[in-house]
Amino acid sequence: MPAPSLNKKMRLLPLIAVIFFTVSGGPYGLEPLLKYAGGHGILLVLLITPILWDIPAIFTVLELNSMMPVEGGYYRWVKHALGTRWGFFEGWWTWLYTFCDLAIYPVYIVTYATFFFPGIGAYKIELCLFIIWTSAALNFFGINPVGRISILLGIVVLIPLILLIGHFFYQDHAPIVLPSPSLKGITFPSLGMAMYIVMWNCLGWDNVTTYAGEVEKPVRSYMISIFTAFAMVVVIYLLIMITAQQSHIDPNMLEQEGFPALGVLIGGKWLGTLIAIGGMASYLGIYTSVLLSVSRVPKVMADDKLLPRWFDKLHPKYQTPYISILTCSLVVSGMVLWKFEELIVIDVIVYGAGLFLEYIALIRLRVIEPDRHRPFRIRLPLAALCVLLILPASVYVIALSGALSSGEGGAKPAFFAIGLLATAQIGWWLIRWKVKKQASKL
Repeated sequence: MPAPSLNKKMRLLPLIAVIFFTVSGGPYGLEPLLKYAGGHGILLVLLITPILWDIPAIFTVLELNSMMPVEGGYYRWVKHALGTRWGFFEGWWTWLYTFCDLAIYPVYIVTYATFFFPGIGAYKIELCLFIIWTSAALNFFGINPVGRISILLGIVVLIPLILLIGHFFYQDHAPIVLPSPSLKGITFPSLGMAMYIVMWNCLGWDNVTTYAGEVEKPVRSYMISIFTAFAMVVVIYLLIMITAQQSHIDPNMLEQEGFPALGVLIGGKWLGTLIAIGGMASYLGIYTSVLLSVSRVPKVMADDKLLPRWFDKLHPKYQTPYISILTCSLVVSGMVLWKFEELIVIDVIVYGAGLFLEYIALIRLRVIEPDRHRPFRIRLPLAALCVLLILPASVYVIALSGALSSGEGGAKPAFFAIGLLATAQIGWWLIRWKVKKQASKL
C-alpha cells in the first residue's frame, strides 16, 4: 500500500524562502571568519570555498532530483543507485549531522536576544527548549505553514542587512580599498577552521529535496529556487564581510558580540537593534526549515523497514511525520550545551560523508542508466564529471586536515565525528541481525 500523501503542494516563492533558510538564512554564523581568515584571506575563502564546495553539490542535486523528484530525496537516490546498505548509511549519517546542526540555532537565538536583555543568558536552556518545541509544533501543521513563516522571516532577515550595507556604503568615508587577496600569515589550522565556517554556512542543498513529493512542479521549481537561493547567499555573504572588514571592527568583538556590534559601530543603537532582530529571525527560520527537511527521512526509511515502524506514523489531521519530528526535537534538546566551533566541525564532516555518497550515486547512475530522462543534466562527459567532483573532495580533505592539526580544539570533535560515521555500520549489522532473526521464526 503506498504511503499517504503529506499535504498540499508548496509553490515557488515559499520554496525559495525555505531553501534560503535551509542552506543559509543570512550571514549570521560567519562572524568568526574575520578572525580565522584575516583581512587579506577573507574574500579568497568566501569566493573559492562556495565555488569548489557548493556548485558541484548543486549540480548533483539538480540532476538527481530531476531524475527522481521523490519524498526522501538523497536517501532514495543513493538507495536506488548503490543499494539498500548505502541508502541506510546516507539516511543515518544525514540524521546524525542534522542533530548537531539543529543544536546550534536555539543557542544563537538566545545569544542575539542578550542584545536586548543582557541577563537572559541565565535562562538559556529554558529558552532553547521553548524554541525547539515551538518549531516542532509549527512543523506538525505541515509544509505550507513552514513556507509562509519562512517568507515572513526572510523579510525580517534581509531588511536589516540591506540597511546595514547601504548605510555603510553611502555614508561619507574614505574610498573603499579592498586588501590584496592572500593567505600569507594564515596558519593551516586557521585556514581549516575558516573553510569549515564557510562550508557550514553553505551546506544543505540536498536536504531541500527530501520533501520533493510535496512541491508543485518539483523539477522546474527546484531549478529556479536553488539557483536563486545560491545567488542570494553569495552576494549577501560577500557584501556583509566586505562591510565588516572595511569597518575595521575588532575581529574578536565581531566573533563574541556578532553582527549587532557591527550595526552599532556603523549606524548606532537603532541599527544594532534591527540586526539583532534579524539574527533571531534567521536562526528561527533555519531551525524550522532544517527540521522540516530532516523529519521526512526517518519516515521514508521506516517505509523501507530500515527504522522502527512507528517512524512511519503520520499525524491523523495534518498528515505530517510527527513521530520523526518529536524524536528529532528530543535529541536536539539534549545537545544545546555544545560549543559552536565543535558542532560545525562534526556537522561538516558527517554531512560531507553523506554528500560524497550522492556524488558516487550520480556517477553510478550515469553508468547503469545512461539513457534515463534527465530534465536537468550536467553537461559533462563521465570522465570530466569525475574530475569535477574532486574539487569538493579537496576542500573537505583540507578542512579536515586543518581541524585534526588544530591546537584550538578542532581535533576532538573531528575524531568524534569519525566515530559517529562508524555507527552506521553498527546500525546496519543490527538491521541484518533482526532480519535473520525474523526469517528463522518462519
